[in-house]
Amino acid sequence: MFGFSDETYLDVASGNGGNGCVSFRREKYVQKGGPDGGDGGRGGDVVFVVKNNLRTLANLKITRVFRAENGKNGSSQRCYGANGNDIEIPVPPGTVIKDAQTGEIIKDLTGEERWVYLKGGRGGLGNWHFRTSVRQAPKFAQTGEPGQSIRIGVELLVIADIGFVGYPNAGKSSLLNVLTNARSKVAGYPFTTKIPQLGMMRYGDHDIVLADIPGIIEGASEGSGMGFKFLRHISRTTGLAFLIDLSDDRYLTAYETLYAELEAYSSDLVEKPSVIIATHVDEAGAKERLVELKEKYSDKQVIGLCVYFDIGVEEVKKAFIKMVSDSEGVSIEESVEENNGGFKTVVDNDAYYPETPDEDPSW
Repeated sequence: MFGFSDETYLDVASGNGGNGCVSFRREKYVQKGGPDGGDGGRGGDVVFVVKNNLRTLANLKITRVFRAENGKNGSSQRCYGANGNDIEIPVPPGTVIKDAQTGEIIKDLTGEERWVYLKGGRGGLGNWHFRTSVRQAPKFAQTGEPGQSIRIGVELLVIADIGFVGYPNAGKSSLLNVLTNARSKVAGYPFTTKIPQLGMMRYGDHDIVLADIPGIIEGASEGSGMGFKFLRHISRTTGLAFLIDLSDDRYLTAYETLYAELEAYSSDLVEKPSVIIATHVDEAGAKERLVELKEKYSDKQVIGLCVYFDIGVEEVKKAFIKMVSDSEGVSIEESVEENNGGFKTVVDNDAYYPETPDEDPSW
């Protein structure tokens, strides 16, 4: 069983072209048959193939060297040498190929199915090609071109629509589990989630991919906690969900801290559309804290959430759908309502959240 692997390096090489052949015809009853050396075959290519069934780069941790087959040499009677077989490297969707030395992106394989990275060397020409009226018996042929060899970096960037950001134990895994079929581990200790988790939220005929990354803490930009090890996985998301635990005394400063850590990693991240989700609204005193949070961030959408009592879940779904709809320029929500006969769920942003089950017998 292999763990989650999101980066590695590979040594890849395309095949050498085969050499041309030096040969002369020697047939009975044929005088001075002349040159008949065939051409060498083409070397194999290095090809990346995107496989939808792969989710990590674990398969590339085992085999790091990939070499295509060399082309075969030409032979007599103008016979061509066989072309070398390509080497195919299977990778998951979202893979990025980088220069191992500079880190510069060579190719983003998003949306690709098959990409030829290194072409094999061309085969050499046989001596048959070099005959002329004054040189009727050339005793030389062309050598095949060498293939290319290089070390590259391979990095996986998870493809998701919405990325979850928050302190450890902020409720990210619980939200992912209730919105999707994911089964992320939920426990009462920090860093329960150690690797990115993906889930698919179904809304009508539309699929929205959600990504839960390990918790971020203050000082992550300096290497505290898990640092920025997995932040790359939300670099492609359409929007972000900042999860803030109302039972945590840092509830009023959590957003600012998370924002600062994301900005230290990449200014592009903080420019994405976002929503603040205040979790654990069922805890004692959470109602007042939620009001404070909404007042402080009145310019942002703040949603109170408790997945165990289904508080705010529908509103969170609609916030995610809106972010994706706005980015695509298509109203997903309207198309779903039309398909459902015009049914629409009304969400009250100022709904009262009882502090304890005793205050509301329907709990």
